[in-house]
Amino acid sequence: MRIAVTGTPGTGKTTATEALADRGVDTPIIHLNDEIKSHDLWTERDVDRDSLVTDIEAVRSHLGEWDGVLESHLAHHFAADRVVVLRCGPAELESRLEARGDPPEKARENAESEALDVVLSEAVEEHGPEAVYEIDTTDRNPEAVADDIAAVIAGEREPSAGEVDFTEYLLP
Repeated sequence: MRIAVTGTPGTGKTTATEALADRGVDTPIIHLNDEIKSHDLWTERDVDRDSLVTDIEAVRSHLGEWDGVLESHLAHHFAADRVVVLRCGPAELESRLEARGDPPEKARENAESEALDVVLSEAVEEHGPEAVYEIDTTDRNPEAVADDIAAVIAGEREPSAGEVDFTEYLLP
């Protein structure tokens, strides 16, 4: 089974997937951003955003016929049986990103992307709504989020694309 765990940066993907082992989930966890950095699977550095531009085709080749949980804000761009999209209220997301050291402009850009459902829309377009599961991480601890991810993996949750709405963040 291939499970993609994706979402805007700061929604809690890494922390929640690291807690899966404590929930009895016995499957490999692939932290894609670490793979990209350690295997030079990028083409250039985006100085303005202080990030690497990923070579998606090189990542596909590197992953091959992967199995387990693929975690990254890019995970939905790869073949998967189920896609978990972690969501977070944009104001909370912006605070999280600034607290971890992101510049205010970058934090605001990611918060706006979250309000616009950018990652969710891409995941639904790539995999269809029947394979996408939204989990709101706002005001929830990583263990509770990991429980929800484990339920998706076990087939104990129904797909839920489109249930979370943060568009009010964009209103004046």
